[in-house]
Amino acid sequence: MLDPYNAGWEAWLQKWFIRLLVPAILVNAGGLLIPILEPDGSLYATISKTIARTGDFVNLRVEGKDWLDKPHFPFWIAAFSFRCFGINAFAYKFPALLFWAMGGLYTWRLAFSLYGKPVAQLSTLIYVSAAHLVISNNDVRAEPYLTGLIIGAVYHFHKASRTRPGWHLIIGSLFAGCAAMTKGPFVLITIGAGFILDWVAGKEWDQFRNIRWWIAIVLTAVFTLPELICLYLQFDLHPEKTVFGRTGVSGIRFFFWDSQFGRFFNTGPIRGAGDPFFYFHTLLWAFLPWSLILYAAIVQKCRRSVDDGWFRRSVNGDYICLGAALFSFIIFSLSRFQLPHYLNILFPFFSILAAGYLYGVRRRWTQRTLVIIQGVINILLPALLLLLCWLYHFRSWPLIMAGLVAAGVLPFVLFRSGRLQAAIARSFWMALLAFSFVNFILYPAILQYQAGTQAGRFVNHMFGLPYISRPSAVYTLQEAPASYSFDFDCALPVERVSMKALPA
Repeated sequence: MLDPYNAGWEAWLQKWFIRLLVPAILVNAGGLLIPILEPDGSLYATISKTIARTGDFVNLRVEGKDWLDKPHFPFWIAAFSFRCFGINAFAYKFPALLFWAMGGLYTWRLAFSLYGKPVAQLSTLIYVSAAHLVISNNDVRAEPYLTGLIIGAVYHFHKASRTRPGWHLIIGSLFAGCAAMTKGPFVLITIGAGFILDWVAGKEWDQFRNIRWWIAIVLTAVFTLPELICLYLQFDLHPEKTVFGRTGVSGIRFFFWDSQFGRFFNTGPIRGAGDPFFYFHTLLWAFLPWSLILYAAIVQKCRRSVDDGWFRRSVNGDYICLGAALFSFIIFSLSRFQLPHYLNILFPFFSILAAGYLYGVRRRWTQRTLVIIQGVINILLPALLLLLCWLYHFRSWPLIMAGLVAAGVLPFVLFRSGRLQAAIARSFWMALLAFSFVNFILYPAILQYQAGTQAGRFVNHMFGLPYISRPSAVYTLQEAPASYSFDFDCALPVERVSMKALPA
């Protein structure tokens, strides 16, 4: 007999899933036509632009100098996109959006495989409305690529562990190799940690000896070879090159250690000063409006695991998401180099954990508490938007404020019930309202003052006029701070010259 509570979720999802999913996708796509943000987004776009123009897919260069920081994969994808769509913000962001969508698809597929359709639908809705994922689809770095590749690899490895491995093992290894070529070998820990916890919980000791996983390791290494070959050709073959202020730098060593592990242990050339609680409070805003639900989900999952006998599984694969999320979160928190967008790769796992918790809540007191918590968030979000609108004084800001008030009241009309499903629907609506404001009002207004973008557009306009001769390049001073948005948005080649080289 079907549980009435589950029946309520299934009826609600049947009615609202597509109606909520489609506008969420459109909101996430809203950043495609917005200029690329400084500094990292413009830097990565400029590197990809250089690859597309020169056809040199081996050497990564910035300002004409060798650049060793991130692996090649996202730059290759963006460069291919530039060759298809031209050099513009849309072409840079579009492939990243596709990988984000791939992350949503595999979040659905993994959740469906583990827990069934309702949890898969809830997971997908949470994934497409989590704050930092929406932000990262505008301020594109490596994370949208990583998010899709990691959850895709986990899904295919999970299927390979439960069925004849076949193509699942190959596709999973391909995704794992591409993920390593996006951020370094550390991502393989995130991919594998959940399986280790799940196999230990299920006492599946044979999994650790199964030949399929040794094959997966070999395949992943093979799919990572293009990155290693490029690093060898650009750096290891040329020890005379000066990188990080010294010669004899090995690109392969940087890939395997300094790029990620060196940052985490603060032994590499790029260092930071971390706070062990940084990600705990970062997650409060980065996973809005679902962050408090996520905390409750993880606490309950861990508590029930202990109460049932130290991580006893309810289904095969039950601890994949918890293991991947917790282990990586702990490593991130203990590291000395911390940035908010590092958490994005865990959002698919967070989404499944939060969805499973919501679908499994039975106690009325817990349901009422969640309704109250989400109600507070649903009031604070539009209130903060109104405050920001009033402080900034956007063009036609009184009309914008009136629109925000109307849009903020509407979900309380559409979803009037006091049930948890209605509270979740209101939270989803408010999240889309906030992110629509950010993508369509806030960013366009702020980017009017991104000097490099405006200067690049001015140069393009001036030298596009018929009565002004078009030079072979535009020159900027080496001594001045670099403006990668200018380098990207300027249609002419940008070269940097020293003041000493200028004629007296």
